[in-house]
Amino acid sequence: MNDSRIAYISFDTVPAPKGAAIHIAAFTQALADAFGDIQLVTVSPTAYAVNQRESPHIIQSMLPALGDTLINRVLYFRTMLGNWWQNQWFEAVHIRSIYEGFPIALNKEKLCKHLIFEVNGLPSIELKYRYPAVADDRELLHKLKAQEKICLEASDLILTPSSVTRDYLQTRGVPDSKIRVIPNGVDLNIFTYRPSKFRDAEYPNLPNQDREPPKTQPRFRVLYFGTFSPWQGINLAVEALALADRDFPTQLTVIGQGRDFQILALKQLALKLGVAESLTILDPVSQAELVQKIHASDVILAPLTPNDRNLVQGCCPLKILEGMATGTPVIASDLPVVRELGVDGVHFLLVKPGSAKEIKDALLRLKTEPELAINLARNARQQIENDYTWKHAGDALVAAYEELGIKRSITV
Repeated sequence: MNDSRIAYISFDTVPAPKGAAIHIAAFTQALADAFGDIQLVTVSPTAYAVNQRESPHIIQSMLPALGDTLINRVLYFRTMLGNWWQNQWFEAVHIRSIYEGFPIALNKEKLCKHLIFEVNGLPSIELKYRYPAVADDRELLHKLKAQEKICLEASDLILTPSSVTRDYLQTRGVPDSKIRVIPNGVDLNIFTYRPSKFRDAEYPNLPNQDREPPKTQPRFRVLYFGTFSPWQGINLAVEALALADRDFPTQLTVIGQGRDFQILALKQLALKLGVAESLTILDPVSQAELVQKIHASDVILAPLTPNDRNLVQGCCPLKILEGMATGTPVIASDLPVVRELGVDGVHFLLVKPGSAKEIKDALLRLKTEPELAINLARNARQQIENDYTWKHAGDALVAAYEELGIKRSITV
């Protein structure tokens, strides 16, 4: 029988170049530092189970999730999770979705004292964007909502990264007293600040006179990084690229994980709009490599779309927080989930959701007003340092656990 006090279980692959994996790594480390040994259970990237010690106090078990469909993979993972569990009992079990959480919620009394449900997204809202046919499958949506309800009711504590999500959960019958809002964070040792793009305005003593004037106007470098999910608005970024490129040379780089059909559709859109040569699509990279790409860019773009995933369910866009930390100004859609993170014109520029023209106008404004770009970047970095580091998030997480009566480990 395992003597770990806490199990953190997620139907995600960790490590991975995704925000979820980064979030999980930060949270499990914070829990391990405060409470001692943590059992981290995630999806195996292979067909085999793998056990490893991730750090002195984190023991990770990667369980396979095999199958041709999402439902089959979930059911396989649940079976493997049951085999892994055996006779273990935990003081606290931390789940992130119904995929791993539903069977735990049904058997909570036998498995743990406290159940913590971290709600970053709900399948009843998000699944239709990945599988459009789900939107018309009322029976499946009913089952998803029923399993979500059971997990929410069985949980002693519900964590969420956004006030918008908190408000939505309250409409689902969750009492406010059970919810804690803990925004995402940034590792400032990785996402370093470098005001490189507009340094001439901030550091006038640099030897500009030694540089030869460019023979051609340099391209304005726009960067998007993240997933290709429909709610991210990458198509809008390409449309804005086409508008901007008419007025000044512009280059859009997209870094992220997408399916083949999503990448092909993006390339076809760029070809149709006449900017195929101005679009670069790159596979996901490590955080260290990503920071280099950010520092080499003039602007970071987060064109989130106005749909129920962003407006009703809510989110805490990690790409915006990470961009704000780096010294590269951010342009983002004017949505409540973004306004939670800063002030328009102070920490970033906000544009009308769904408007490629407003994105183009914001790009032009930053290109022609370097002082604005520098001030936005400087203020954004300060905002992250003050409120949005993983240290802040970890402290809030540990405090929420302590409210349940879970005591810190005693270190000698």
